[in-house]
Amino acid sequence: MVPFMETSDKAAAAAEGPAEEPTGIAAQDWAQASADPRYRAAVVDLLGALAYGELAAFERLAEDAKLAPTLGDKAELAKMAAAEFQHFERLRDRLAAVDAEPTGAMEPFAAPLDEFHRQTAPSDWLEGLVKAYVGDSIASDFYREVAARLDSDTRALVLTVLDDTGHATFAVEKVRAAIEADPRVGGRLALWARRLMGEALSQAQRVVADRDALSTMLVGGVADGFDLAEVGKMFSRITEAHTKRMAALGLAA
Repeated sequence: MVPFMETSDKAAAAAEGPAEEPTGIAAQDWAQASADPRYRAAVVDLLGALAYGELAAFERLAEDAKLAPTLGDKAELAKMAAAEFQHFERLRDRLAAVDAEPTGAMEPFAAPLDEFHRQTAPSDWLEGLVKAYVGDSIASDFYREVAARLDSDTRALVLTVLDDTGHATFAVEKVRAAIEADPRVGGRLALWARRLMGEALSQAQRVVADRDALSTMLVGGVADGFDLAEVGKMFSRITEAHTKRMAALGLAA
């Protein structure tokens, strides 16, 4: 079994020593940080995007279960879909708790995410597994980068809902087994994964560009945000993580 990216990243982090103490907004809780209306708007956007992403993931996994070749595979995907819906519920409840209307917070992100899923509809079971593993992981990497700049309460929630539901291990095992059984499958899936990477990054950039609060936070307009150079580094790190995942699948990046 090829080591998963998450394991190697944790090992690397441990080797570098303890993480730096949070500063600025990252050292504050929600009650303190949300006093800035720009920051509050950015977080509502972020939670809205995440909530709709989790709801869409639930729907997609339920659809993918119909393509599953065995009853065991179908049950495994159904369990993952249920976990995604629980994540959605936590985000929905959090939006309501901070006096944001959940449906209204999600609405701006429905069309671009639906369009992404329309353009990247898998043609078979294996493409569906690769999409869930690669596409969802790119989104998770992006949100984890942003989470480092969030207040402690919001950061804890975001990291919790980004927890892997088991899809990574499941996808890697199934895809590698399929490639071993028929090496020709590898070439097709590698092309598919590269397409997913391009579409996912383009979609993330479009969403950020269209939402003033999010883009302001990312480029440093809100305290402790990224600057433009850091945004470029962020997308480079996301691309590097994608290359590691491709290797875990047994595919060329």
